[in-house]
Amino acid sequence: MNVSPLYLRDAARIDPHGGAILRGNFLVERGAGGELHPTAAIPDPAEVLDCHGGLVTRAFAVAHHHIYSALARGMPSPQPPPSNFREILERVWWRLDRALDADVICACAQVTAVDLLKAGATFVIDHHSSPHAAAGSLDLIAQTLDSAGVGHLLCLELSDRDGPAALAAGLHESERFAATRKALIGLHASFTVSDALLAQAVALAKNFNTGVHIHVAEAEADQDETLARHGRRVVHRLADAGALDLPHTLLAHGLHLDASERAAIAASRAWVVQNPESNRHNNVGTFDARGLGERILLGTDGMHSDMLASLRAAYFDGQTTGGLAPQAAWQRLHRVDDYLAQLGVFRDNDLVVLDYDAPTPLTADNLEGHAVYGFGQQHVRHVVAQGRVVVQDREVRTLDEAKVRANARLQAARLWQAM
Repeated sequence: MNVSPLYLRDAARIDPHGGAILRGNFLVERGAGGELHPTAAIPDPAEVLDCHGGLVTRAFAVAHHHIYSALARGMPSPQPPPSNFREILERVWWRLDRALDADVICACAQVTAVDLLKAGATFVIDHHSSPHAAAGSLDLIAQTLDSAGVGHLLCLELSDRDGPAALAAGLHESERFAATRKALIGLHASFTVSDALLAQAVALAKNFNTGVHIHVAEAEADQDETLARHGRRVVHRLADAGALDLPHTLLAHGLHLDASERAAIAASRAWVVQNPESNRHNNVGTFDARGLGERILLGTDGMHSDMLASLRAAYFDGQTTGGLAPQAAWQRLHRVDDYLAQLGVFRDNDLVVLDYDAPTPLTADNLEGHAVYGFGQQHVRHVVAQGRVVVQDREVRTLDEAKVRANARLQAARLWQAM
């Protein structure tokens, strides 16, 4: 890595938590706890990013992703098309994840890394699934993201749906990986998880001082089948198992909750991840934050890697469920750093430079309004991860994008044929 100082020339610094917008040159202090320091002069030699007056803010992070779904774009739909959420799982996603192998997993991780960086995201919390290729799968993803300059918090989705052998392999991979890196313990959804597996997952999470990462009440089917099999609603079942006592637990979706479940989440230490576009795509409902507290993050659920798009979608969803101010939506986007800090993960000097040419005055007071109505992936010019320039003038510096996409097309054809 280049160890010379990194300077941002002609930049407008934005504090994601509010405050003045400062314009000028900045020194990027590399290393733990690094900050941006205004400076009048740029010495020689130095590494310089010319921002051309662009806005600089904290780079984005995806709080819930499915990297394994990256090669599904354009995939032929099963015929006849699925008519409900359970059929979407059974006929699309469960067929896809069973067909994954090491080459496809690597291709998914590479193309996702490119997409993340070009969208200004330098960190991803991923929920992986490859029941017939579990061994070493998390290392494949981690190593690919590491080389690209993308931080990560990974897990392998555990479930009873593929039988005892697949479950044993998944448990072994989860425990092995969590012993070597910061990770979460993944579960698919309550209706595919036995009481024994739920207890094992919570025990593993406690052992490694981490949390459970699980889909919660994404569709009514999760509640209906959990009630029929276990006699409790999803959130109460998780609470009884101790999952909500873990301060690092992530509950993805959280759509079909009653008042008692909302109260239980609000009183717990768990976090909820909103995935607005995936909810619309699967026609499962609209996220309603009322009664859930403030520990709400934003994800994509594998739909894409563009957090500015998720920000806008979450803001618009909020207008139909009690209202959501632009400031609150912006805070929800950046709250992932509060979550990560609990785990000892700090994204020092993860920065994105936006060449957003505002058509109206832009100030510290109306920044969030520009974010939800104006900012887009097309404005991402430079990206810095841990003080390292990973995107410069819209070109990814850590991966060969053309080769990554060419290989992804080859692996996608293999995957579709295998399905």
